[in-house]
Amino acid sequence: MSKYFHIAIDGPVAAGKGTISRLVAQRLGFLYVDTGAMYRTTALLAQKNKIDLTDEPQVVALVKKAKMEMRNPKKKEQDGRLTTVILDGEDISWQIRTEEVSSGASKVAILPQVRVELVAKQQEIARNQNVIMEGRDITYRVLPNADLKIYLTASDVVRAKRRHLELQTKGVDISFEEVYQELLVRDDRDTKRSVDPLQIVEDAWVIDTSDLSIENVVELIVAKVKLLLK
Repeated sequence: MSKYFHIAIDGPVAAGKGTISRLVAQRLGFLYVDTGAMYRTTALLAQKNKIDLTDEPQVVALVKKAKMEMRNPKKKEQDGRLTTVILDGEDISWQIRTEEVSSGASKVAILPQVRVELVAKQQEIARNQNVIMEGRDITYRVLPNADLKIYLTASDVVRAKRRHLELQTKGVDISFEEVYQELLVRDDRDTKRSVDPLQIVEDAWVIDTSDLSIENVVELIVAKVKLLLK
């Protein structure tokens, strides 16, 4: 048993995983690890090196050589980011948030060997510190022995509304119906992919955030952790 406390969170897109994880990390003094950012970083790396995103051996070679780091944002980095992502010494926290990189991340995420490499990097990050890690395969693949496993979800309509509002805030001109249909496609892809599909493990605490505020969910998780740490 690790002497460090690990929280593993899985769940579909727009369930609130990122925001909630970051706030819980702040309250508990843990490192927040956004594993999705690592797939985005991989996509950016391939795009910068003009490597075909479906060329698994070349993408894997890039990932093996790359130094990927994550840290909670420092004072001067409080610009809306949830985490600071560093690739080979360069802060790429915002470079990986474009639609092009997002699309690329979905392509590299289905490459089995890329996932193997990134899971190893994620486990290395968690090895010697308290972490809250969120993604799609954390509770059973990355941190199967986590002290607390959570599956965060919400109804598809609520999640689509959240995603639509987020995109509108960023100035993206897109209809709710488009966002909703994209979300359904993403859900289908995440749950049916052959490699590490999104799933609810037996010992996960399922939290439906549809009718809960972010603060409500944060309070629930923090209280649970404090109880387990007693």
